[in-house]
Amino acid sequence: MAPRVVLVGPMGAGKTTVAGLLAQAWGVAVRDTDADIETTTGREISDIFVESGEDVFRELEVAAVATALAEHDGVLALGGGAVLRPETRALLADVPVVFLRVGLSDAVKRVGLGVGRPLLLGNVRSRIKALLDERTPVYESVATHVVETDDRTPEEVADEIRGLLP
Repeated sequence: MAPRVVLVGPMGAGKTTVAGLLAQAWGVAVRDTDADIETTTGREISDIFVESGEDVFRELEVAAVATALAEHDGVLALGGGAVLRPETRALLADVPVVFLRVGLSDAVKRVGLGVGRPLLLGNVRSRIKALLDERTPVYESVATHVVETDDRTPEEVADEIRGLLP
């Protein structure tokens, strides 16, 4: 069993929204590894970061991705930093992965002030730029397809993905 598609990309790319649209169109379930982590731990992601640190969160994330890939055959959305771990990238090698690319301007508009986003403490725009610069090559390395999201509705993005993955 494997997901029909795995969506990756930075915060503000629209992974959760597009995943829901794809799942609805295809008549399959949607799953989000961030939600899985919150359910498993009984804690919000931001609390895990603050109380336990990013390393602990990333370990939980690797486990959540592995479990979801083994159990889920619908649409799977990964947290923005999930692909940073080599073990997660290895797990994605045999499944269709779509990188939702978002530019700095659109990401900042969509994320807003970053409330509840622990990696955005401080200057939101400069933090998002740093994350995009750091992570884009990693997203590209795991992607089967890259879909641009700037100046597009979630429906347009979902339609393009459906065309790529019939």
